[in-house]
Amino acid sequence: MNYTPKPIDTTNIALSPDLLELTEKIAENVHDVWAVGRMASGWTYGDVRDDAKKQTPCLVPYGELPESEKEYDRNTALETLKLIEKLGYEIIKKE
Repeated sequence: MNYTPKPIDTTNIALSPDLLELTEKIAENVHDVWAVGRMASGWTYGDVRDDAKKQTPCLVPYGELPESEKEYDRNTALETLKLIEKLGYEIIKKE
């Protein structure tokens, strides 16, 4: 397999404070969507990750995740928002 990931460069995109705040909400939702999928596949909480037993310590509320796990979800949210702007879309909050 010769797969070479080529994400779109978003380094020149600066998000507004409102969108940076939205990043954290999206990150929490990303985690919850992931958790629902894991649980639907039979995964349960375990102190250590065990693929054979389908256990993971990450099946906890977002606020209880280690900072390293939160950063993974934040990066997904942040890069998604930056890509949306890079592609010319606008995100507008309705009042």
